Amino acid sequence: MTVSKKAYVAIAVVLLILIADQIIKIWVKTNMTLGEDIKITNWFLIRFTENPGMAMGIEVFGKLFLTIFRIVASIAIAYYIFILIRNNYKTGYILVVSMIFAGAVGNIVDSVFYGVIFNESTSMHVATLFPPDGGYGSWLHGEVVDMFYFPLFSFQWPAWIPWIGGSMFEFFRYIFNLSDASISVGMVLLLLFYRKTLSFSLEKQEIETQS
Repeated sequence: MTVSKKAYVAIAVVLLILIADQIIKIWVKTNMTLGEDIKITNWFLIRFTENPGMAMGIEVFGKLFLTIFRIVASIAIAYYIFILIRNNYKTGYILVVSMIFAGAVGNIVDSVFYGVIFNESTSMHVATLFPPDGGYGSWLHGEVVDMFYFPLFSFQWPAWIPWIGGSMFEFFRYIFNLSDASISVGMVLLLLFYRKTLSFSLEKQEIETQS
């Protein structure tokens, strides 16, 4: 596959993931109350939650820092994809890195814009897109919308086990979105099939930077 075709494929993958991710998030945000469930099966639910993305409970500074860090990291990944395409790396590797990039950008969109374009979601109130009274926050302080919930099974730990005895265990208890899934799948594929390519590309880039 030529360099130009690889560029088009990478762009198509990124746009497909971003558009699908935002369609799902906007639908959830404008049709569900916070914490509401839609049961698909016994082990698959749509549960609307919002992730403030704050590190260790730090308020405004933590959220702002995390958003800026995500933006800088995404710019670095975008440049890395450009290098991969220019050097005609394997299409599969470019697609995997593009998946990770698309996932990162998808969550950045929430963090940058959602505080301004939506009003607040609560357990009693469904949010409105572009509310006349303004959004629930400011630029760079939006919350990330999550919705996919897979409680495959759960059980109670025996009481005799230290520290965790008597508590409930649930797999899989994390709630995530399409962007998170894109990053996770991309990382798994990267580690399983492209570790050598990753190491080689990074070493080559370091040599070119130093020369």
